[in-house]
Amino acid sequence: VQIVESGGGWVQPGGHLRVSCIISGENMDRFNMAWYRQAPGGQREFVAMSRNRGTSDYKDSVRGRFTISRNNAENSMFRQMNDLKPEDTAVYYCNAQHPVFATTQYWGQGTRVTVSL
Repeated sequence: VQIVESGGGWVQPGGHLRVSCIISGENMDRFNMAWYRQAPGGQREFVAMSRNRGTSDYKDSVRGRFTISRNNAENSMFRQMNDLKPEDTAVYYCNAQHPVFATTQYWGQGTRVTVSL
């Protein structure tokens, strides 16, 4: 199983970015798909999740600014980030986790998002 992310980069505060990840070797509709991030010097933290049943969750600080979506037919997941803030600067990781067998999970390599002037 391989997860590949793309779409990170640099943006000014208030800007927007769209990040995607593609999973291969598995059918994405079997998994809850999530984004995590790790800021410089910080620990990896949860950002957002799209469950295979169709519901979504967000970290409080990104709710209303970030939108997670998925296209199971194309094994793809997306994250639209609007009104970006410097505190959103981090390496973002795509995660696929089986909804029942939590130890069955996969990680992407990470994509860096930098928000600064």
